Amino acid sequence: MKKIECYVQPFDFEEVASSLVAAGVTGMSVIEARGFGVQRGMQRGVEPRKGEFLFHPKTKIEIVATDEEVDRVIEAIKTSIKTKQIGEGKIFVTQIEEAVRARTGEQGEAAIR
Repeated sequence: MKKIECYVQPFDFEEVASSLVAAGVTGMSVIEARGFGVQRGMQRGVEPRKGEFLFHPKTKIEIVATDEEVDRVIEAIKTSIKTKQIGEGKIFVTQIEEAVRARTGEQGEAAIR
């Protein structure tokens, strides 16, 4: 199992979420976030003061998927991004050691279905 975390522009969220559902994702967590990347939040024509960072709104989506689903989920995210410009976000994939459904005690892939 893998955990897929992606950061997208808030205006891209609905399109990304729809693509994920169409790709078979049965659950996701969504978090409003603020952050900056390599450019430290700088925008054209806006020069931050020394040591200052400009945080931009982002939407973080978290999904736990089977190993077989990972490529399909990543492709759904990538193809649903609208502008294809710097600052669109990132996708991170990490290994999940175990998953347990608290209510029933189901473990592994059964816990994420």
